Amino acid sequence: MKPAARRQAVDHMCESYRVSGARACGLINLAMSSYHYQPQSVRDDAPLRAALRRHAHTRRRWGYRRLLVLVRRDGFTDNHKRIHRLYRAEGLQVRRRTRRKQRLARGSGRPETPTQPNQRWSLDFMHDRLINGRALRLLTVVDNYTRECLWLEADTSLPGARVARVLDQLVELRGAPAQLLSDNGPEFAGLVLDRWAHQHQVHHRFIEPGKPAQNGHNESFNGRLRDECLNEHEFRNLDHARDLLEAFQLDYNYQRPHSALNNLTPAEYAAQQKIAHPLGGACPGPSLLLDHPVPNPQSSLTTRQNSH
Repeated sequence: MKPAARRQAVDHMCESYRVSGARACGLINLAMSSYHYQPQSVRDDAPLRAALRRHAHTRRRWGYRRLLVLVRRDGFTDNHKRIHRLYRAEGLQVRRRTRRKQRLARGSGRPETPTQPNQRWSLDFMHDRLINGRALRLLTVVDNYTRECLWLEADTSLPGARVARVLDQLVELRGAPAQLLSDNGPEFAGLVLDRWAHQHQVHHRFIEPGKPAQNGHNESFNGRLRDECLNEHEFRNLDHARDLLEAFQLDYNYQRPHSALNNLTPAEYAAQQKIAHPLGGACPGPSLLLDHPVPNPQSSLTTRQNSH
């Protein structure tokens, strides 16, 4: 029993059985100082509770220690013990997942349509294999307004720190976006990318679980990449895969007409918006401004800077 319940039990015994307070406290095993204790002031925890509920609704799989980081950003200075007590009182504990996956409604709805370049970048992962059976993982980054493939990163493993490093290099080439859009994968929903978005003042938005259509621009690009590149080639090794992916990215941005852009290429549409277009590639490469001649993806590939 908690002290509050013990005090109520002492009061009940004194009223019903006409025993003294000391006798009742002895029977209940409650110290007299605890029985007569009066709180100095009652603190209003409503703002802190509201902040915890708001962040827990967005980050459903985060425990109180990660939520503590977010409420600290909101200006609350309470220690972890108070945060944990209110976290449990609000019933925000992360429940263990069942073996069968269930869809969790986020309530955010379909993202709004971007109206200018760099307003929203979408990120997604794809999977393939090398000819020796080794796993190949791809990170795709697409500007949802110009439909440009901003980056194709290929490796056997792409943790959250690698994703943040790719975004840092993209920001150097064309500035930070207003918004990132991704699914709830561990690389995107982890602390590393959350810290990156906070430092660059970028709003990181997640699609609802089980609704990939909310990231339709990236899903459409991934479909073209799968159909026109991944299913057409067998990759001998990682370098071979990066070369073919860079060639596909050049062809997609500079040669392939896009029906949503009135059959302009993404690079031509971006030129009309008067922004610079980075070359990018499977490995980080130099930027290429739109007033340069359109490269031929069948020619020799430009030398890439090795950042691995």
